[in-house]
Amino acid sequence: MSSTPPAGEAKTQEYEFEQMNLQVGGRIQFITHRTIKPIQHFSTLIGWSKDEYMIVKVPFENGAPIALNDGDKLTIRVFSGVNVCSFSCVVQRVFPRPLFYVHLSFPVSIQGTSLRAAMRVKVDIPAQVTTPVGTTSVFLVNLSVSGALIESAKRLSEDDAEVGLSFYLIAQPGNRQVRINPQATIRNINMVKPATGGKPDVFTYGVQFIDLDPVHYTMLQNLTYEALIADRQKIV
Repeated sequence: MSSTPPAGEAKTQEYEFEQMNLQVGGRIQFITHRTIKPIQHFSTLIGWSKDEYMIVKVPFENGAPIALNDGDKLTIRVFSGVNVCSFSCVVQRVFPRPLFYVHLSFPVSIQGTSLRAAMRVKVDIPAQVTTPVGTTSVFLVNLSVSGALIESAKRLSEDDAEVGLSFYLIAQPGNRQVRINPQATIRNINMVKPATGGKPDVFTYGVQFIDLDPVHYTMLQNLTYEALIADRQKIV
């Protein structure tokens, strides 16, 4: 599988506003152009008035709101489903302390790129797998909206066995721990020799989620989105 970014992308195309499926409280990338090199920040969508303006939180950096002025040009990038969409806009009005939000011009032209539906992100998350014979501590080594790759020191169930999976992700705002506990079907099993000599072999399990909770699905989307725009090396 290619590790280069274009491998998971299709050509850019025009999108309608509704196709972005924006969610109030969703995380967005907020790119300023006040210097020669664009600067990337993260922000949160508060809301919008169709064809008039959008409302987003002012990004913070080092504990303080970034500098914004009326008329500043921005690029906003959002991740929705298997699409990454971006559009240009202008700061219409800044609401300073204690509100810290900003009105942006409503997007006129939206460019979008489709991504692999099951794009995976490298992780190192402790988890538990529950089978008919008990619960086993494991690690997740990659995640997507459709499934995960699990490493276990001992063999679990056979192919096509249904298991319970439990792990935690961090949700914003507030760095809250949210338990993700889907049912999953084991699709493949392999044995891997660790890179460090002297350690025992580990089993890897590719699992597919079953009827993932929509809230948890969105959290996994955000995990993929943040890796995509902040650290492409994490994309499998």
